[in-house]
Parts: sequence; structure tokens; C-alpha cells
Amino acid sequence: MTSADLSVDSPNLLVGKPLDEPENEPREECGVFGVWAPGEDVAKLSYYGLYALQHRGQEAAGIAVSDGSQVLVFKDLGLVSQVFDEQTLGAMPGHVAVGHCRYSTSGSVTWENAQPIFRTTTAGTGIALGHNGNLVNFADLASRAREEGLISDRLQGNGTSDSDVVTALLAHKAADRTIEQAAMELLPTLKGAFCLTFMDEHTLYAARDPHGIRPLSLGRLDRGWVVASETAALDIVGAAFVRDIEPGELLAIDADGVRSSRFAAPEPKGCVFEYVYLARPDSVIGGRSVHSTRVEIGRRLAQEHPAEGDLVIPVPESGTPAAVGFAQGSGIPYGQGLMKNAYVGRTFIQPSQTIRQLGIRLKLNPLKEVIRGKRLVVVDDSIVRGNTQRALIRMLREAGALEIHVRIASPPVRWPCFYGIDFASPAELIANGVDAEDGILEGVRQAIGADSLGYISTEGMIAASEQPESRLCTACFTGKYPIKLPADNALGKHVLEGLLATAAGQPVDGDNANVSALSRP
Repeated sequence: MTSADLSVDSPNLLVGKPLDEPENEPREECGVFGVWAPGEDVAKLSYYGLYALQHRGQEAAGIAVSDGSQVLVFKDLGLVSQVFDEQTLGAMPGHVAVGHCRYSTSGSVTWENAQPIFRTTTAGTGIALGHNGNLVNFADLASRAREEGLISDRLQGNGTSDSDVVTALLAHKAADRTIEQAAMELLPTLKGAFCLTFMDEHTLYAARDPHGIRPLSLGRLDRGWVVASETAALDIVGAAFVRDIEPGELLAIDADGVRSSRFAAPEPKGCVFEYVYLARPDSVIGGRSVHSTRVEIGRRLAQEHPAEGDLVIPVPESGTPAAVGFAQGSGIPYGQGLMKNAYVGRTFIQPSQTIRQLGIRLKLNPLKEVIRGKRLVVVDDSIVRGNTQRALIRMLREAGALEIHVRIASPPVRWPCFYGIDFASPAELIANGVDAEDGILEGVRQAIGADSLGYISTEGMIAASEQPESRLCTACFTGKYPIKLPADNALGKHVLEGLLATAAGQPVDGDNANVSALSRP
């Protein structure tokens, strides 16, 4: 196995924070991609597949490939386009590959925690694994791995994510059995959300948790097979969609074809927020177009919360389909009132305080001639802290808007997600922090400065998805968690760091703190 051992002074290391970090908008955990295709350039296919999944994680990216004799891994912190170049991809021949783009909800942002994670079995074979989701029994798994000597007790220089622990346990179990047999034994012990793509020298594997919280799809190439977090990635590499990988299913793909095994009975609870915000609009989840769902949410939003306005405008880009639907449902003309700078995101240059105070203007700027003198209906996908909406409304008023009616394409976000989305803590969520006699709606309206405010109902959102309510997870809106959660001190982004620091007698603070976000509002 070879990997890119890049130190902290690597040119690919992003030294600046995301410009929108203070907003703490919802962030996905990861995107996974896998391909088995002899005769194809699997490294480049993975590169383009990860490009299509870049929205699911921008902290790190990596690709593992095998030519049948060894597993080679290249990974680093940064965007897919920053981590890989033509020369690197050209040095990664093979017939099977696994790719990953990361946003961390478990473990710090370090090179060691970038994925795919690599481990060697006692038999001398390699395993490379990528993970999308979040395990709620991570503390128990980490303790088991430590007791068996599978992970180091050192905080520095080692992986500290749930994905690293899963890979270590999988490699350990494969000592006296096949990878497939080891996975069938390990997977039932994992609790939480997980879509896994992993490989050895010859075979590609894919597994989805029994609740199917995160999406994972299978596609067909002329000379092989592809698995990906979203169908949009299949489209990009020219793969035909075959089917969704079922909850509780393990696939193994090699020269003998595709083998399917069940490691748990399916109890579907797909994340409804994938339809609202997380997934690309051109993806299909559970047979339902994400774009069509968002447009239908907008139509229903217009019925539930009509507004007197002259123009419907979206907060681009995530609010655009719902704004189109709202315009269709209300009869109010749709227009483009905000221009988005597509190049604002992660930056190599730390913004100065002066620039930071400009806030939303770095990302959005009003078209004054369009909105001046208009009563606006502004459609957005969600409100988390409210900072973006507050600044946006102030900016629109300064640009000459007469009235601003905000409509939101999801219910109030009031609970944290432990299944692979990194929300603000409950105390930071505006729907929990307002104090108004008239309730959440009026409190948030006053806080952001809108003339009126309306959220889609949970029932309306679910109906737009065309999925049975019983098959969806709505925990961030309702507080009803489909997978039992452990004690507060076993949850958080830095579970293993906290465990190792405590074992070493080190103070646990800052990034190593085990911060629980479970407290109910």
C-alpha cells in the first residue's frame, strides 16, 4: 500500500476557514463512490464521480485503487480538484477503486481522518474503506478496538473517526475469514447511519445500514459496475442506474458478478432532509426526483402560507426549485433578485475582520433594478441560526424592497442530527432561541426582520417527497429519533479524541471536547 503522506505544510491544506462557517449551516458528512471495471480508467472515473458528490463534503478527498496485486491510496485535505491532478491519477492504474469526499461529523479535520481509510489484515491483504453517515455506538466500538489493540492510544498521528475504527475491526475480523464473511459479522454490530464502500485487491463492496438513512445506488457500466451516494454521480460517469442498494444489504462485486447478502432486516427511515437540501437536485432518491420534490414543496408552501407579493425570488441555489414551485402555486411571477458568487466557499486566505463583517455580501448581491419598489416573497430551503436570513433581509430593504415575506421549504429545525448531518447545537438553533409570546413563528419572524414568515408543515414536506411517512427520518424537525441514542457523553464529534485524552490523563477541552448536542429545547 502506498499513500500520500502529506504534512501540515502541504500546498493542498486549506488554511482558511469557510467564509460561511460562522453561520454553521447544515453540512453533510461525506460522499462515497466505488467502481469495479476492468479495462476502464477507474481512478479517473472515481475523480469525476467525486466531483459530482463534492457538495457532500469539502474538507478532504481520496481515492484507493487496486490492480489486483496491491491497494494504493492517495488522499489529502482539500477539494477534489485540489487533491488530484493528471499526473497523480495517471499513476493509479487498476480495475477496482473507492473514492471519498469528506465533511467531518466524527473525528477532527486531519490528514489521518481523510478517507479512504487503509488497513492491512494479518493475512497481508489490504482494505480501503469510505463511509457516509455517523455511528451512534462509536464509543462502544472504539473501546472494543482499543481493548483488542487495534487502534493507537496516541492522539496525534492516528485516525480518530468512526470510519477508522470500523476499518480496524473489519481488518481484524478478516484474519481467518474472507472480507465478505468478516463484513457479515461486523455490520450487524454497527448502530447508526452508514453507507460503506470498501475494497480489497480484487473486490468492491458496498453496504447500507438497516434504516437506509443515507442514499446509496448501484449503476451499470458497459464493462463494470458503480456504486455512489447519489444517482447524479452515476450520470456523470455514464453509468445506467440499476437500483438503490437496500437497507441492511451488502453487495460484493468481482469477476463473478454482483452478489447480494442481507446482514439485517430492513427498517427504512430515509433522511427527508436529503430531499429538502442535502442531495443534488438532479439526483433521484427512493424513486423520487429531488428537484421535483423541491418544486412540489414550493407549491404546497404557497397553499399553506400564501403571500401578497409582486415577485417570488429564491435564495440561490438551494432555494431555487421551491421558489419555482411557490410561483407556480401562487401565480406570483418568479424572478432572479439575487446574484450568487459561485466561487465563495473555502479559501486559502483567512478573511480579515472588515471582510467578515460584510458577511452575506460576499456570497449574494441584490439586483437592485429588479427588486426596487417590489413586495418580495423570498424562498429559502431552511433556517438554522437565522444569521443569513437576517443579513439578507437587511440587504434587500437597503436595495429598495417594499415588503419581504419569507417562506421556508422545511419545518423549523429544532433538534440535532446524529446520523450524518452537522447542524448547529440546539442552543444555537434560532427556532429554540426565540422568546415570543406568539410562539416560534412570530419569534423567528421578529428575529430576522421579515414582514411575514411561513414554514412548510412536516406533513406537506413528507407528502411532496411521495414517500410513506413511516419510511422517513424527520428527527431534526420532530425530535423522533428512529435509532436509539446512547448517553450524552457517548455522543459528539470528538468521541475517540476525548476517550484517548481521558485515558492519557490529559485535559479534554477545545477541539478534543466531547460536546453533546442532545439536550432538548
